[in-house]
Amino acid sequence: MKVITRRKSRDEILSMLEDYARIIIVGCGTCPTVCRTGGLPETQDMEAALAAAGKLVTGRVVVNAACDASRALFISQAGQSLEDAQAIVVMACGLGVQSMARFDLRPVVPALDSMFFGIETGPGAFEEICSQCGACILGFTGGICPVTSCHKGLLNGPCGGTNEGMCEVGNGRPCAWTLIYERLEKAGRLDLMKRYQPPAGRTGRLQPGMWKLTGGKEGSTS
Repeated sequence: MKVITRRKSRDEILSMLEDYARIIIVGCGTCPTVCRTGGLPETQDMEAALAAAGKLVTGRVVVNAACDASRALFISQAGQSLEDAQAIVVMACGLGVQSMARFDLRPVVPALDSMFFGIETGPGAFEEICSQCGACILGFTGGICPVTSCHKGLLNGPCGGTNEGMCEVGNGRPCAWTLIYERLEKAGRLDLMKRYQPPAGRTGRLQPGMWKLTGGKEGSTS
């Protein structure tokens, strides 16, 4: 599973670089490389785009994994290019951008938007498979997530709008609950369809940015 990203517009990136003339570009060798948004060719394209806009690119670095990069290794790879730069353009997911920000006090500029967690379904094609809802029921749905696969996010079977296995509002997407039914039927586990899944209550839940897990146990940063 990968963090699927897409490149921000040239104008948006340049607006964040308005006060900086010397730039180092950092790509990522994992998810963005697979998505073709932050690998070697993309960092080369970014260098050309920034140069055309009058920026001086001091260097380009593609780290193994921006989200899990070592500070010492990054600084070693970047070398003088980092020292000469006023800002860092990071072609990685949001986690990668924040990791780079912890390594250096120079401004970090995200060149990509993080879209979703997904899998590659074809060359350059990706499909969302997990929304990280915090209430996984895949054990009851044959490993198919209704939160992400159902256009309406229904937890207890299909709505009345499914037609010959297709979703009425999914723009050509198959009905997730049809897929779940077919998989459970083949596995001889249709009894799981009878289990009621209560709504995922959010009242009293930790808010975004407040999660902290230690040894697999939930806690709060506050």
